[in-house]
Amino acid sequence: MTLFNEDQLKKIEERENRWIDEVVKRAIQRIPERKKVFKTFSGIELKRVYTPADLGPDYDYFEKLGLPGEYPFTRGLHPTMYRARIWTMRMFSGYGTPEETNRRLKYLIALGETGLSLAFDFPTLLGLDSDDPLAHGEVGVCGVAVDTLRDMEIIFDGIPMDQVTTNMTINPPAPVLLAMYIVAAGKQGVPMTKIGGTTQNDNLKEFIAQKSFVFPPEPAVKLTLDVIEFSVKNIPKWNPISISGYHIREAGATAVEELALTLADGIEYVRHGIKRMPVDEFAHRLSFFFDAHINFFEEIAKFRAARRMWAKIMKEWFGAKKPRSMWLRFHTQTAGVSLTAQQPENNIVRTAIEALAAVLGGTQSLHTNAYDEAWALPSEKAAKIALRTQQIIAYETGVADTVDPLAGSYFVEWLTDRVEEEAWKIIYRIEDMGGMIEAIKKGYPQRLIAESAYRQQKEIESGERVVVGVNMFVEEEKLEIPILKINQPEVERRQIERLKRIRAERDNAKVKTALSNLRRAAKRNENIMPHVIEAVRVYASLGEIMGVLKEVYGEWVEVPIF
Repeated sequence: MTLFNEDQLKKIEERENRWIDEVVKRAIQRIPERKKVFKTFSGIELKRVYTPADLGPDYDYFEKLGLPGEYPFTRGLHPTMYRARIWTMRMFSGYGTPEETNRRLKYLIALGETGLSLAFDFPTLLGLDSDDPLAHGEVGVCGVAVDTLRDMEIIFDGIPMDQVTTNMTINPPAPVLLAMYIVAAGKQGVPMTKIGGTTQNDNLKEFIAQKSFVFPPEPAVKLTLDVIEFSVKNIPKWNPISISGYHIREAGATAVEELALTLADGIEYVRHGIKRMPVDEFAHRLSFFFDAHINFFEEIAKFRAARRMWAKIMKEWFGAKKPRSMWLRFHTQTAGVSLTAQQPENNIVRTAIEALAAVLGGTQSLHTNAYDEAWALPSEKAAKIALRTQQIIAYETGVADTVDPLAGSYFVEWLTDRVEEEAWKIIYRIEDMGGMIEAIKKGYPQRLIAESAYRQQKEIESGERVVVGVNMFVEEEKLEIPILKINQPEVERRQIERLKRIRAERDNAKVKTALSNLRRAAKRNENIMPHVIEAVRVYASLGEIMGVLKEVYGEWVEVPIF
């Protein structure tokens, strides 16, 4: 069903042209516009005003929009959206020792957080134990250090694991951290069938963005699918993957590139997944993770386009039959790279605007960054303000009272179409290369991001892109906000001490047997998850388990991109 007939659109277009000649030109002569060209962060040029003529005579309401909860899901996954249930407020938290992270999680729960999200330190992200020489100086710095099951037990001490859902931002070591979560829950008397949450488990994006890769692309994807397959068969409430555009965006990609590369990663996972299971058995268990940046309307358009594109991909490319298999469920985090060290209080405003874009775009869960994160991990006060930002949006503004309130805006619908159109170009180019694994080997997505990051930095340095407090409205100032201080040497000492104690007290014969069984399963190309769980259960360390997998699968060396 088209919205306007050609005669109506012609009249609108003629009237717009007269308006430009008779009204706009006089206005510009009196007060010139601020810039010759206005554009989004992705470089999409913007008109002065949008009308039905910009959507065109072929704009089909049901094909492009439909109704909430119905294909193509542009307007949202659920018919009632936030009228029924507010998005999950899932604050990304973790630092120092497991004890410190346990206290922070309990603090956020007391403030009204509705979902947990664990941040791990960089050694843990790389699958290294805290006593590894490469871990020195990094233990507990950007997240919590987790070496063995004992650390996971401490993190969730006093937190009923059947009453919370937990996101774990972990990728190459995802099988190990999930195994630790499963066994820790079991020790609380909570079976696998009762735990809920998400493992990020997105190894492809590590090669192109976050760079905490370990294994080559093919075995990395194999391990990702091991977690997906095991979760589908054994952990009904668990999201086994969160296909992440966030790190792609933070590395320098535009909104269009973030969207395209994230969906291209998803396509690659589904392509491998259907070799193991029918698509409708696992597609509904996939989830996504996007950035909400400061270019307000482009972000909203990105989220709406993402749902429509993924629905089409699953239905037309992979033959999914169930509506849930076509859903693009996503978590959002406000843009870390938009935060400034200068005038840090301004970041509260930035985060609120970005969070609002995520909500108007229909996110399922949300993390709001703290205003002090350009300086350090969040203080308690900053974390509270970040959470309260979400709560004010949810309960005071009224934006959660109707579904997809921006639908029908000529500008928003036009921009949604343009973002989608530009994203398809990148996806088709990757498909022409043979898919995302081959594109990574050629360095294409890495190069795309690097070029965009360079271009954006030049725009900021030239003043073309304004950043308040950085290149406009700059002032002399001294830092007046409290900063979280981590006693890193003491954190590292305590972690290494605990790890040594665990190694001395555990049954090392059982550890040796468990690691041998894991090695054998990996060499046979079996699903490694049952063997990782057994290794974790006898307190094999993260580094020991990952060491076995490195022996079998090898390690990846970055390819040159220029």
